[in-house]
Amino acid sequence: MKPQFLVAAPHSGAGKTTVTLGLIRALRNSRLTVQSYKCGPDYLDPKLHSLASGRTSLNLDRFMMDDIHLRTTYNHYGNDAEVLITEGVMGLFDGAVKMEGSSADLAAFLQIPVVLIINAKGMAYSAAALLLGFKLMRTDICIAGVIFNFVEHESHYRLLKAAADDVGITALGFLPKNEGMQIPSRHLGLKTGSDIDHEAIIEQAAEHIQKHIDLTELIRITTVPYSVHRTVPVPVFHKPKKNKKILIARDEAFNFLYAENIRALSNLGEVQYFSPLKDAVLPPADLIYFPGGYPELHLQSLSNNIVLKKQLLSYHEQGGKFLAECGGMMYLGQYIADEDGQQYPMTGILDIATGMQQKKLALGYKRVAIGGTELRGHEFHYSHFIEMPPQQEDIQVWNARNEVLQTPVFKTDQILASYLHFYFGDQTDTVEKLLFD
Repeated sequence: MKPQFLVAAPHSGAGKTTVTLGLIRALRNSRLTVQSYKCGPDYLDPKLHSLASGRTSLNLDRFMMDDIHLRTTYNHYGNDAEVLITEGVMGLFDGAVKMEGSSADLAAFLQIPVVLIINAKGMAYSAAALLLGFKLMRTDICIAGVIFNFVEHESHYRLLKAAADDVGITALGFLPKNEGMQIPSRHLGLKTGSDIDHEAIIEQAAEHIQKHIDLTELIRITTVPYSVHRTVPVPVFHKPKKNKKILIARDEAFNFLYAENIRALSNLGEVQYFSPLKDAVLPPADLIYFPGGYPELHLQSLSNNIVLKKQLLSYHEQGGKFLAECGGMMYLGQYIADEDGQQYPMTGILDIATGMQQKKLALGYKRVAIGGTELRGHEFHYSHFIEMPPQQEDIQVWNARNEVLQTPVFKTDQILASYLHFYFGDQTDTVEKLLFD
């Protein structure tokens, strides 16, 4: 038996992330080891989870991960933890197609209870209808408890608690609005700049949680059998099976990384990191991995690091290999234009150019078939190609609805690059075949 639950809400904006961070830190402050996870492909929330818990937070994604890998990842990283907390995505039942890949889908698969966060501003006994609908929508999940957010007075909470009691869901308390624990939004999601003191926000959220939420009751109602997850061997970071040198870009401009992707690459050889923003010397490598991130926020610095750009171009001319995703692909292009159209020269390795003018969100899961292999991933970007390049005839791309898309993916003997953020934590062999065969 082990406390484990998924934090969900009826919709985005109810306070899931802030409450999750507060719960993680509050339980950690109670001297419990907390392992956190994020439902879906998001990169930003897991970074904050890791700060709150002091442990690596993992993504759990029903579209991008196969069932065995997902369950094994959950088990492996939670094995030595005392509490397992998963943050949901969007509304509880919102998936890529109806409920497919939703938070509810994940909770049912892992057989873990759900704790709902309800934005109760302007709501009283009507909460009963909302809670009853969520309770009855799927009988294969258990909504164990509810936390009412943005509630100012005890008298208001009594009305909400009565609604929860009548529906048969445990009310765990209420949270008054607290400006000090709000995480500002910016750009692709949560604000990530150094001007925001995330540690202070998380600690304040924890204090707020400890003051208003019954953590003892939360632990009690979410303690469920853990042995159901012990059905497959756990993964470990083996000594590399190969002797490749894998170089990964990681700094303020490139940091959208999945821990399990790095583990997969580590099976191919030694992993080393470098900064395209700051480094002047490119270490030796058999493969350079440029993940996504925020290159558009660091255009001047990236463009001005001419010494490193020349080394990357020379590496390519000498047969070096690249894996590049979204912002990493943009960096391999001829230039990136900012919102005003000013062009900043990049490496010039790919014959493309991208820009931030007339920003439009591209979002969604994708499947890519390349030479008899398939990778899964997702798009999430506001930039665009200055001129849309043609799609390679031997590459096919589909969305979550299995609709064929005209989404350029660049594949040569040396390069695999696209706007997609790939997940390959369970596909080491596929990555090796695509990049080294």
